[in-house]
Amino acid sequence: MNAVVTELDCREQDGLKIALAQINTRVGDCHANASRVIEMVERARKEIDARLVVFPELTISGYPPEDLLLRKDFVDSCERELVRIAAQVGDVAVMIGTPGRDADGHLQNQAVVIDQGRIVARYAKRALPNYGVFDEKRYFSKGQAPLVVSIDGVSVGVVICEDAWRQGPIEETAEAGASVICVLNASPFHRQKTREREVQIADRVRSSGCAIIYVNLVGGQDELVFDGRSFVSGRTGNHMHLPGFAESIGWTEVSAEGEILAHGASHDWEEGEAEIYRALVTGVADYVRKNGFSGVVLGLSGGIDSSLVLALAVDALGAENVLAIRMPSQYTSPMSLEDAQLQCDALGVRCETLSIEPVFESFNQTLSSLFAGLAEDVTEENLQARTRGVILMALSNKFGRLLLTTGNKSELAVGYATLYGDMAGGFAPIKDVPKTVVYALARYRNSLGGTVRPELAAVPERVITREPSAELRADQRDSDSLPAYADLDRIIEAFVEDDCSIEEIVALGLEETVVRRVVGMVLVNEYKRRQAPPGVRISRRAFGRDRRYPISSGFRPDKTTS
Repeated sequence: MNAVVTELDCREQDGLKIALAQINTRVGDCHANASRVIEMVERARKEIDARLVVFPELTISGYPPEDLLLRKDFVDSCERELVRIAAQVGDVAVMIGTPGRDADGHLQNQAVVIDQGRIVARYAKRALPNYGVFDEKRYFSKGQAPLVVSIDGVSVGVVICEDAWRQGPIEETAEAGASVICVLNASPFHRQKTREREVQIADRVRSSGCAIIYVNLVGGQDELVFDGRSFVSGRTGNHMHLPGFAESIGWTEVSAEGEILAHGASHDWEEGEAEIYRALVTGVADYVRKNGFSGVVLGLSGGIDSSLVLALAVDALGAENVLAIRMPSQYTSPMSLEDAQLQCDALGVRCETLSIEPVFESFNQTLSSLFAGLAEDVTEENLQARTRGVILMALSNKFGRLLLTTGNKSELAVGYATLYGDMAGGFAPIKDVPKTVVYALARYRNSLGGTVRPELAAVPERVITREPSAELRADQRDSDSLPAYADLDRIIEAFVEDDCSIEEIVALGLEETVVRRVVGMVLVNEYKRRQAPPGVRISRRAFGRDRRYPISSGFRPDKTTS
């Protein structure tokens, strides 16, 4: 999907050739991570003739290592692997991120410089982020001083991720004599993040006068996805981009004065639905691979959410590793069954059908004596969803396949999901995807083609255009319980991501009674979200790591609290 631009070489004199090693690591697998580093250094030596290879933040441990950092044996393992790397990279210099201790035993987020087989310098991250998905003050002591090393006559500085987002560390590194500064990053993806980085780094180039080599981690790690998209920024602008969502090695050559003399091939970056789709595919693929599953299973209803999840799963893992299960009830329309089968035919996925009616009736019979005389209500609707959850979990256990849930952010926000039913599973690919974006992503996927039967769309058009329904009772529509998704998503974004008050949301042109109802639903359903499986983060604030609200809470934005 990335368009490659013609390689640029404006060399006038020999300089320092630096390789950008955009690597996909696995948290805690220090030995495998280190072995991959050694392989990539050898590639950089043979393919690029690089003198310096720069890796991302906390490469050896993987990012984020979380409370593994509280274990001495884990930190000791990282240090052993660092020593192993130094012993095997020969005369190539390496800058690499790892947890390490200072002389007083304080744990730091370090960038280590290796040259001629020796550890020659260590830099400790100075700005420790403690917001959003970041908890670095929980683990690390901050560094106090800049670091500049001379490699073949070029003064190279180093900082780590958040250091580049604060005024001070880069400018002080320039004052210490650096002409080029390497930034080691584990910067997670969210929408529009790439342009934010470019603007920030361009500002730092101007304020420091130095060329900046920005190297970012790539790959999925639980909820987080790292998009890579490493780049080189010089005084005359950006010179080289590595691809998004893929391991890659690129290179640039810099003079002693910090001028970009030459660089390797550059790649265009996807934006909009394209980058979101790639992020979701990456998150699914790496979660399955890094947790050792043989494949995935999901319930395919013929609705838009499960259809998008099926397409993502196939693109992430291959159709042969995906099992789709249709689970009709008396309320399932023939259209839903037909569309689910059409999609499986289009993508080459095995599709099985297991009616929930016998199991559902058995549950009803078991409960009949206690439910006698009571009208049917949401209990019976939820029981259908939970019947499906039991069946899918049994298949997951029996065949060693990860169960993917299919709920989106809009529904999770307001509790339009059933605990131990459609929320049951191991991973939620579209957990952070609003319903309106689900539709946009389905249309984007169809624009790519690539189906087993070219006459069939990856997501059937009827799935996209029909009115959404949970099909848990006769003639049910989502609109019976929820406002229009366009309004719902605007309210959720304003309240959850932007922390807007009710008054501020109403001022956006939304009806006050609807706003108050939706906000109330968001607040009272925290208990459900706390029990939801992890899912790919694509927004500035996802449910989970980003947003930590109490379950038991008396806060209501339309009330005065004492």
